[in-house]
Amino acid sequence: MSQTMVILLPGVWLGFVLGISFLEAPLKFQAPGITRELGLGIGKLVFGALNKVELILVVLLALVSWSVKLSTVGWMILVILLLLLVVQTFILLPNLTRRATLIQSGVTPPPSKRHVVYIIMEVVKVVMLLLFAFQL
Repeated sequence: MSQTMVILLPGVWLGFVLGISFLEAPLKFQAPGITRELGLGIGKLVFGALNKVELILVVLLALVSWSVKLSTVGWMILVILLLLLVVQTFILLPNLTRRATLIQSGVTPPPSKRHVVYIIMEVVKVVMLLLFAFQL
């Protein structure tokens, strides 16, 4: 059972990231009638939920990885995934949420590269999840 979970969980996680970060996020702004403010509100809800799911998945993955005696490379990848989530959870998402709230209220905040950093981290996360799956 644990061996199945250690293979299944990264695939599920990868599906969430690809579906939300790389499909839903850019497409929502192309939907008829979606304003920037409404799209930002949807984004705050969806990315907040995704983050909670990812935190659950990383904990589950660590637990099942422990029981199957994961390789050193596997543990390194898992630590990288955890660090990415920690930065996103405690630094990037709160800042991006505040920025979105300002924009929704009509304030134009100063330029920021945090959104680009978040996207880069999502790409790294996808690569790490693929590497994790292939190293098994």
